[in-house]
Amino acid sequence: MGLSWQQGPLGAKAVGTFLTPEPPPERLLFAEPLRRRMRVKLGGEWVADSEDVVLLHEPGRYPVAYFPRDDVTGLEEETRTTNHRDLGATAWFAVKDAKHAAWQHVDLPAHARVLADRVAFAWRAMDAFYEEDERIVGHAADPYHRIDIRQTSRHLVVRDGDRVVADTTRPLALYESGFAPRWYVPREDVDASALKHVEGETFCPYKGLASYYDIGDHKRAAWSYPEAWAEVVRVSDWVSFEPDVVEVRLDGRKLALEPGQTVVPHGVDRGLTPEEIKGQQR
Repeated sequence: MGLSWQQGPLGAKAVGTFLTPEPPPERLLFAEPLRRRMRVKLGGEWVADSEDVVLLHEPGRYPVAYFPRDDVTGLEEETRTTNHRDLGATAWFAVKDAKHAAWQHVDLPAHARVLADRVAFAWRAMDAFYEEDERIVGHAADPYHRIDIRQTSRHLVVRDGDRVVADTTRPLALYESGFAPRWYVPREDVDASALKHVEGETFCPYKGLASYYDIGDHKRAAWSYPEAWAEVVRVSDWVSFEPDVVEVRLDGRKLALEPGQTVVPHGVDRGLTPEEIKGQQR
């Protein structure tokens, strides 16, 4: 996802290659001005409000927003300190009654001084983060993450043994930064009786809440975003299938789960209800 997550350019499993005469360092951190007003709320009050946020991209992590200390209130210094492998000694703070809720790198190397006197907040320790008056969920928005959806006439067939679960010549290809393509099938081209809805949803900060289905003995073999967010509304209530769980063929070619495709499901933010997630649709 984006610049440093999954198979992005700065990710640990980057799918591309930097064309340089010497290999770059194993870990590259990238910091840049966010150039958006960002605010943080806790206990019904704003604890940070700044138009001077720096976004840090670190391999294997979601982007993290760093606020100038002058734009932050309610910090209580803790005795806890840790050491960041690239950025050195890190001091921790309580924010109101939330422990270990914010941190600051206090012994930065010279090349990382852009983060000096800046504080970052533990995302789930806060009530909510906002850009202007709109809540941002999951993590700080990654400007390098994008999703493109393309209509195609390619022939996609899904089978569970001899049973045809889906057969379509009008799937949607969803291309998402850091991932191989995912293929979505309209409900009309899916055998609904083959899908057994199962309990448990996951949350994507870019697409919304996903529901899951078993197919025969295959657990969570398919999923759907019943009310996908506006940015990806074209796949709303369409179905996608796991090619490592059931047989998925595209123009006769058997698909397989590509390296780097598996992700750990993203937890829902503190205080974020399914109704509010659905309300993100605009």
